[in-house]
Amino acid sequence: MASSKKASPTRQRIAENRKARFDYFIDDTLEAGIMLEGPEVKSLREGQANITDAYAEAKDGEMFLINAYIPEYNKANNYAHVSRRPRKLLLHRREIEKLDGAIRRKGTTVVPLELYFNDRGIAKVMLGLAHGKKQHDKRQTEKDRDWQRQKGRLLRDRG
Repeated sequence: MASSKKASPTRQRIAENRKARFDYFIDDTLEAGIMLEGPEVKSLREGQANITDAYAEAKDGEMFLINAYIPEYNKANNYAHVSRRPRKLLLHRREIEKLDGAIRRKGTTVVPLELYFNDRGIAKVMLGLAHGKKQHDKRQTEKDRDWQRQKGRLLRDRG
């Protein structure tokens, strides 16, 4: 599977799934569009979203983002959306087939890593093809992170 293009530096981050990089080994990343309704976009522009518990799933040849939380927009009094509804991801058919095949393999899942607006103002999701870490892998990740933090402090203090 080809990695996605690098996103432009002018993108506006809405939500990040930092827990995903701790709980999973990320094998590959892919950028996808997301189908949203009007009040959902306005709610995202306010920076309110949570993708920590979300995942992607294939149904009937389409990919959906499940369990992503986008709260109701306060000023949309006539139209209230469901905050945790499945949202369709916009991908090419080949990408969906590859992701679906990877999901069917044991221990592989598709998790959202980041939700952002690109430089054109379009909402995008950075998906990661991931497989779960064991407990000892998580401890090693924590040790590596602590060492990098200590190393940075030592270098900063020296000069």
